[in-house]
Amino acid sequence: MNVLKWLENWYTDNCDGDWEHGYGIKITTLDNPGWAIDIRLEGTHLEDINFETLKVDRSDLDWVYCDVSDNLFRGRGGSNNLEELIIIFQKWSSLSENN
Repeated sequence: MNVLKWLENWYTDNCDGDWEHGYGIKITTLDNPGWAIDIRLEGTHLEDINFETLKVDRSDLDWVYCDVSDNLFRGRGGSNNLEELIIIFQKWSSLSENN
């Protein structure tokens, strides 16, 4: 399954009539250029789960930074790193499901 379809399914699985009204997923662009993805974790299996901050600098256009604070997953990356940001979230989510 491609990562975008996985994210759609993750979102759908967490929609319960309430969660999607106050929380959810936000994907925007950055002006440096790049991507930002914010995913609210309240009410999901990832709520209060530890995430080790990840920072990878390959070049000015190829970088990722991900962290979790206050039950918010924050992914930031270069203009070609949106898929990588989602994969990082996917892998963490999958590991957390199995623990």
